Amino acid sequence: MQTNLAKKIKQTGHAEAIESILRKCVHCGFCNATCPTYQLLGDELDGPRGRIYQMKQYFEGEPANPEMLRHLDRCLTCRACETTCPSGVNYSHLLEIGRESIERELPRPWWDRAQRWAIVRFINSGWLFAMSVRSGQLLAPLLPGKLGQSIPLRQTPIPRALATHERKMLMLAGCVQPTLAPNTNNHAVNLLDKLGVEVIEAGAGLCCGAAAMHTSNSQYGMAQIRRLIDSWWPHIEAGAEAIVVTATGCGTSVRDFGRLLEQDPEYAQKAAKVSSLYRDLLEVVEDEADRIESPAPRYRRVAVHTPCSMQHGLGINGRVERLLARAGYEICRVEDAHLCCGSAGTYSMLQPALAARLHDNKIAALSVEQPDVIVTANIGCQLHLAQGSQVPVLHWIELL
Repeated sequence: MQTNLAKKIKQTGHAEAIESILRKCVHCGFCNATCPTYQLLGDELDGPRGRIYQMKQYFEGEPANPEMLRHLDRCLTCRACETTCPSGVNYSHLLEIGRESIERELPRPWWDRAQRWAIVRFINSGWLFAMSVRSGQLLAPLLPGKLGQSIPLRQTPIPRALATHERKMLMLAGCVQPTLAPNTNNHAVNLLDKLGVEVIEAGAGLCCGAAAMHTSNSQYGMAQIRRLIDSWWPHIEAGAEAIVVTATGCGTSVRDFGRLLEQDPEYAQKAAKVSSLYRDLLEVVEDEADRIESPAPRYRRVAVHTPCSMQHGLGINGRVERLLARAGYEICRVEDAHLCCGSAGTYSMLQPALAARLHDNKIAALSVEQPDVIVTANIGCQLHLAQGSQVPVLHWIELL
């Protein structure tokens, strides 16, 4: 694709990246075939090709307008288009640059900015978030219909192994998972303990920055990333062999720290090291699969939901199914497994109508063979899918 960037864009630090990405796009349209919002809405401007065209117009001098931002906001950033694209277009990076540039020229209305600010600060508020969730869980039986169903059931934490081992790995606790699904990391810690690995959860409650980065709070997100790196760094210097992440959405963010901070003279080297140490829990467990004793299956038939962050962001698709099948579970067929469930970080809060439609479609796709349980690999997807589901939704580690 030919480009003729406007002077205002050439003067930014993004011009080279913009030109490189745009020139790869041949407007073939293959991306629209796997785009969830294009499938729902049938609007060219709500597919990757149309969004790229709108950003190109802006980068070449067309003024920013609210309609342009509206179509960009409808993007889930699921990255299915990147998996499909035969030309290797880095769409998510272009969207990140485009949305930030457009917002700088055309600030969002105050109420939109306030909503985004409040969402990020609330889920990162620690005790306030935990207290609010606990209160909601107590009141849930008294609330009507969908409102009551939207509050996750309280999970009673299981005991966590406290043994020390020579092998040590860091684990991201996360900002909402300790309150909403504490047993995900507890099960992971206990399994790794049996394999002779001691897990260290430094920086409890610190966020990977993804929520802020997705809600136009990039400066706050970068500050969160730096704080998280600071909490991990003494353990990295002491020889921690890996950073294990149990939520694939957070994992995609951690793996990207090196790129995000590559221009920061103080943190560039540290961020690159952190990204190099990142490993998804699945990868760690796979390496030790021969040593894992298969438990008596709690459920027989399992439908696996592979989050977009896992299959499109991290590129580890189909491997949870193999691991669980090896452990004795019967894996059910899932239709349109490449399509997003609608959670997408903060998307379900900012675009609730579209997220609800995607949720219903995904539940139907996961239920075609009537599974006993649905498993996933990301806390956001787990909570989103569980709303109104008649089938339990768990993290896959709970089955091992």
